[in-house]
Amino acid sequence: MSDEIQPRQTSIEHQTQSALLPVAVAVALLCALGSLVWAFLLQGRLSRAEAQLAAAQQTEQQRFSASEARSRAASDALAKRLGMTQAQLDARASALASKQQADAARLAASQQQAEKRLDADVSSVKTDVGTVRTDVGGVRTDLSSTKADLADTKSQLQRTVGDAGVMSGLIARNHDELEVLKHKGDRTYYEFNLQKGAQPQLLGTVKLQLRKADAKKARYTLLVNADDHIIEKKDKTEDEPVQFYSGKTPALFEIVVNQVNKNAISGYLSVPKGS
Repeated sequence: MSDEIQPRQTSIEHQTQSALLPVAVAVALLCALGSLVWAFLLQGRLSRAEAQLAAAQQTEQQRFSASEARSRAASDALAKRLGMTQAQLDARASALASKQQADAARLAASQQQAEKRLDADVSSVKTDVGTVRTDVGGVRTDLSSTKADLADTKSQLQRTVGDAGVMSGLIARNHDELEVLKHKGDRTYYEFNLQKGAQPQLLGTVKLQLRKADAKKARYTLLVNADDHIIEKKDKTEDEPVQFYSGKTPALFEIVVNQVNKNAISGYLSVPKGS
């Protein structure tokens, strides 16, 4: 039984293989045909791509050639416009370089000459400055001498006309000068310090009372009581001889205020000897 089955299976397998063989061959043929078609199509595409690339390269080469031609034409036109060849341009550049060197040499020489002149001027200025310093020293000496002369002149100009229109005696402008006048013995001097609002101050036979003092303007107003008469001396200034007459035999009295402060004055009363 098994021996009969075995040949049948072999026959079936053989039939099956015989039937599949044409199919396999057909499939193989189709694959080969497809490969040929694909290769043909690919070859066509490659050919078109190569043709396009060659055309593009040719176009680009033409553009480059045209651009180069335009550049060459522009260069030629520029050269023609300048009217110079390359040799002429080189010669012109060489000439310009030579001129620059010559200009630089002239500039250096000019600078050296200018420096020499400057040194000479500086030396001259130094000499002039020395002369000026000597002159200044002489001027200072003359100025000192002039100041001394002015001081002597001031010491001599100690007489002036008082507010009564009479030439005064010697005028002392401070305490030291007043001491000098006292030692001369020509007149009697009473020093005073008056305060605004205070009672009248008795000096010999005269009473003085301060009414007003303006330190900024160095002015003052004073009441003078002499021989039972009150005299107002208004808006008087420092070192101004304030004059009035007093005594049985009227003699010239003088008041000199040396300093005006706020609400206070100081000075002296000058009285003839024996008054």
